[in-house]
Amino acid sequence: MTSSTPANAAVTATHYRRFERTDRLLHGFLMFSFLGLAFTGMPLLFSHEPWAASLARIFGGFDAAGLIHRFCAIVMITVFVIHLSRIVQRLFIRKDLGILWGPASMVPQPRDFFELIAHMRWFVGLGPQPRFEHFTYWEKFDYWAVFWGMGIIGGSGLVLWFPETFAHVLPGWLFNIAMLIHGEEALLAVGFIFTIHFFNGHLRPEKFPMDSVIFTGRVTVHEMLEERQDEFERLSNLGRIDELASPAAPQWVYTLGRSVGALAVTFGLVMVGLILFALFTK
Repeated sequence: MTSSTPANAAVTATHYRRFERTDRLLHGFLMFSFLGLAFTGMPLLFSHEPWAASLARIFGGFDAAGLIHRFCAIVMITVFVIHLSRIVQRLFIRKDLGILWGPASMVPQPRDFFELIAHMRWFVGLGPQPRFEHFTYWEKFDYWAVFWGMGIIGGSGLVLWFPETFAHVLPGWLFNIAMLIHGEEALLAVGFIFTIHFFNGHLRPEKFPMDSVIFTGRVTVHEMLEERQDEFERLSNLGRIDELASPAAPQWVYTLGRSVGALAVTFGLVMVGLILFALFTK
């Protein structure tokens, strides 16, 4: 028990539940579809590069890569629609207004700004380490960056996928805009996910080499007390902390998560290297 633990909070659990099974499954499909989109889309965007042709041949050529790209797009759109339907269900059916505001909301709040400032001060030794709730400011940034990107990239992708259909309602010049937006936003998304998101989720010193929480759905007691102090105290004072108590995940889940995560991080960093090579060797 750390000094931040409330006096009336006895720690009896070994792990605490952070993500439900549905959340983990959706993230899994999102991760695989994003990797598929990145590794089939970037060769098309950088088709003038020798490495792009080599990478496309792994998938059976540019035409085959395009088919795989569309399949992965269907998976990602499905994940996005399911996610939106769950939000609608929580908000309008379950009347859970906590999804819009409060400690467990992904909506940015004034607290996030002050946590960001406090974190910057802590980085340079000008203040104590800030205390965090259920979601940190960088987790919210990750979430909204992906949410925004899926809407923009997905929408422009559909326009390019079904040009005859959209030609009935859109002027021709918008298709050129859609092509530009789709490629540039996809490049931005790949760069963000494979650098900022990977660093936040896995490559930070306290998490390196892998944070398994998105695969296991659980955090250890130590992680909860060290990283989510305010959440632990809030739930303890409400008498609800034991509702999250959970046994450790089976060992095979940890092994699978670390293996899949390591491959994703490795492939992602390789893609970043290829993109930087293309951009700086023109």
